[in-house]
Amino acid sequence: MNYLSVENLTHHWGDIQLFDNLTFGVSEGQKIGLIARNGTGKTTLLNILAGVLPNESGQVTYRKGVSVGYLQQLPVLNNDHTVMEEIFASDNPQVIAIKAYEKALSEENHDELGILIEELDKLNAWDYESQVKLILSQLKITNFNQQIGQLSGGQKKRVALANLLINEPQFLILDEPTNHLDLEMIEWLEAYLERSRCTLMMVTHDRYFLDRVCNEIMELADQTIYNYKGNYQNFLEKREERIQTQNAQVDKAKNLLKKEQEWMNRMPQARATKAKYRIDAFYDLKKKADSGTTEQHLELNIQSARLGKKIIECHHVNKAFGNLKILNDFSYKFAQGEKVGIIGKNGTGKTTFLNIITGALEPDSGHLEKGETVVVGHYRQSGMDIDPTKRVLDVISDISEHITLGSGNTMSPAQFLRYFLFPNEMHHVLVEKISGGEKKRLYLMTVLMKNPNFLILDEPTNDLDIFTLSLLEEYLLSFKGCVIIVSHDRYFMDRIVDHLFVFKGEGKIKDFPGNYSAYHEYKLGQEKEQKKLEKVQKEPVKPFPVKEKVRKLTFKEKKEMEKLEKEIEQLNTEKETLENELNSGNLNAEALIEKAKRLSTIIKLVDENEMRWLELSEIEG
Repeated sequence: MNYLSVENLTHHWGDIQLFDNLTFGVSEGQKIGLIARNGTGKTTLLNILAGVLPNESGQVTYRKGVSVGYLQQLPVLNNDHTVMEEIFASDNPQVIAIKAYEKALSEENHDELGILIEELDKLNAWDYESQVKLILSQLKITNFNQQIGQLSGGQKKRVALANLLINEPQFLILDEPTNHLDLEMIEWLEAYLERSRCTLMMVTHDRYFLDRVCNEIMELADQTIYNYKGNYQNFLEKREERIQTQNAQVDKAKNLLKKEQEWMNRMPQARATKAKYRIDAFYDLKKKADSGTTEQHLELNIQSARLGKKIIECHHVNKAFGNLKILNDFSYKFAQGEKVGIIGKNGTGKTTFLNIITGALEPDSGHLEKGETVVVGHYRQSGMDIDPTKRVLDVISDISEHITLGSGNTMSPAQFLRYFLFPNEMHHVLVEKISGGEKKRLYLMTVLMKNPNFLILDEPTNDLDIFTLSLLEEYLLSFKGCVIIVSHDRYFMDRIVDHLFVFKGEGKIKDFPGNYSAYHEYKLGQEKEQKKLEKVQKEPVKPFPVKEKVRKLTFKEKKEMEKLEKEIEQLNTEKETLENELNSGNLNAEALIEKAKRLSTIIKLVDENEMRWLELSEIEG
């Protein structure tokens, strides 16, 4: 069943055409990820589909009766409402029935109450409020009476997301739904959308989220739409094939065009009417030769300053805000080439920690030592604070007129902007006119052009397109200095970091030897063990049975017990070796993951063998 039909949709941004005659459809049950470079019109397209922006030309048609919900990057909410008032300010039939029931109850309108009780039964609305609170709590919204105007931008986005999920529209349109969610929330939302039977179109930079939720990818490129069935990896492969095919066709057209251009130049004017078909074919060919993909490759080969042996050392650092502990006796020495990921729930002090490392915030006690050669580049989650009326070119030229590359060559601000995929026509555009992703890319430029050798990246993946993220990853993998990353992008973390600082709250920081996926697996194992322990503790104590006959171990069981003792000893030895290797700091990322997985297996085997040994020893006793 077709839910949405888009025909010949065209839209301009000033003099730039974002898309031209877009035509596509979305059917019931499809879960589509929309991918495009920043500034090519992803959010504009979603705004048009949701009716927030009018379409210049073409048609956007929804099937009659289909309910549509839209999560914007910056949701518009009523600041005077409380959280619950905002959630209940909707045209959801359950909400309408609940409000009418409460009104009839307050007015003691018994006739109306009888009708409404039947209506609430029919709508299964009696447990609606508990469902609302469950979704809100999953998104870490617990103060239901707090005013919307008092919430941060991230909290507002989560309220808007909760509102959308609670109202359960048939067609969901989501613009960067994982922004402002911590890892637990992202995994919960991922599982929710994976199970949901809704139809979905979303823009996201989170490649794991994209892979696990969507069954189709649409790419907006060259002012048109390309469709790809399957997951993100399949998209990358098929996209590369498309680009190669397009480029081969364009090269062929260009070679043929040279011959036809010579014929056009020689052709006498008088023969023009007789050769009209060939002249028409020439212009068609010229159009084809000029239609090559606009694919550009950004290579982040920026120079970094030389880094000495002494980098940044933390000695017994403590930090608290009132009763909230952020750091408790934290000591650590950063090493050259080290890439650390920071994860933890919102509010555990990740950004505060970064501000202490950079010197923007003083610790309560303890101290930091910084090497003389250290040049810090800090990419802040809040973005850059610049005059929105400045031109894009001025943002770069105000910092430096000469940018040094890794090769030692220099670039002018205009060249540097082109290098970062800002074409000439955008250089004189005001900052307030560019997209959110383009602002983030511009901000990244201002950080890297200062040639840092100690990079601190606080949520660098928010609002950057997937293509820019892939190239940033390649740059960071070859970066010789130190990197600290705070990110909720699991794919990005898995590719870059060697180990993790896990902020557990109350000033506790766990140094985990591995990337996010290794930690996630480790955490699941820990939770499983905890549940097993709780189950054992909850089981009622059984009365001691009266033995009618004492049973002895069989010969086979005695041999099994001896074998188990040897195996347990060998496994514990291997466990100790693995733990020492993981804590040594000498393993590369691949080895760390492999060793962490093996350790998880060993722990499980030891538990199983010890349990069986105990069973046998009870018989023997």
